[in-house]
Amino acid sequence: MALKRTAFYDRHVQLGGKIVEFAGYEMPVQYAGIVDEHKRVREHVGVFDVSHMGEVLIRGNDALAFIQSITINDASKLTPGRVQYSAMCYPDGGIVDDLLVYHMGDHYMLVINAANTAKDIAWMQQYLRGDVTLTDRSDATSLLAVQGPRSLETLKHLTDADLGAMPYYHWLHARVAGVEMLVSRTGYTGELGFELYFDADRSTGERVWDAVLDAGKKHNIAPIGLGARDTLRLEMGFCLYGNDIDQTTNPLEAGLGWITKVDKGNFKGQEAIKRVKQTGLKRKLVAFTVNDKAFPRHGYPIHSGGAPVGTVTSGTFSPILERGIGLGYVPVALSTPGSTIDVMIRNRAVPATVVSLPFVKKQA
Repeated sequence: MALKRTAFYDRHVQLGGKIVEFAGYEMPVQYAGIVDEHKRVREHVGVFDVSHMGEVLIRGNDALAFIQSITINDASKLTPGRVQYSAMCYPDGGIVDDLLVYHMGDHYMLVINAANTAKDIAWMQQYLRGDVTLTDRSDATSLLAVQGPRSLETLKHLTDADLGAMPYYHWLHARVAGVEMLVSRTGYTGELGFELYFDADRSTGERVWDAVLDAGKKHNIAPIGLGARDTLRLEMGFCLYGNDIDQTTNPLEAGLGWITKVDKGNFKGQEAIKRVKQTGLKRKLVAFTVNDKAFPRHGYPIHSGGAPVGTVTSGTFSPILERGIGLGYVPVALSTPGSTIDVMIRNRAVPATVVSLPFVKKQA
């Protein structure tokens, strides 16, 4: 199957982006380098092409009831202009995907992970009941994330909308760089940031991309690849589907109890999650820092007392902390901050310490 390209592909190539296959797309993993791009977002501002994400519109009189039945958070708490982080679970409590739910006034938009789009839509379709329609807008929607402490200053040059007054996890319609779009106060970096959703052919997409980079020049903007997107989200302890959460994990052990509303009414996976809550967790996803120059990677074994007790789900070198950081599942007895574990790096037991999240303290 041929790989897809976003409306910004030619710009990535022109800017020297290293192109890799990701979720069926040709996407830039880095430009100047992951560490440089990471620090650019933490200290200034960066722009990411995340058009590979999936967008699904849910319409009809029973749209809310449908969303309530397939997600674990309480979507009835949403009002127009608000966004909610949630997840979908299988009947056994395993996670189908994590997602964003946008209340669009007379309908909803679900933003799902790129690699899961086809799977998620097929899973949702089997539960459609009543007056509900599901429309996949993924391929038609371009999505740019403008993230970093100078992101608001950058976008102010391109719109009359009062983005500074918009609270976290809210959205509004605005004209940015002359293009009508949905602008949300969201992102996966832990920094001040915005995400821009709009329909775009290559010409329109490139016009917006160029305008954002031009407006951000005085704020030290740079294009950012998927590599830094991953290190930025890991410093904040944000879960990545396929690494930290998947069909074999339940929301409670993944630290997502705060979005799991077991008493909101019936939803897929509710009974299984209730049982886990009643019987108690056997393992938990923990954050840890490595007490060595080495750094962990996904799949590395975690040991305690010389015996295997878990596996690293995400691991990297933190450009801000300048040390190895990671996430992984361990027995509950080892999940308290301050607990010590060993990460097996090249057959060597490297000491690590369980810590509280986020690794890097930021106020979004």
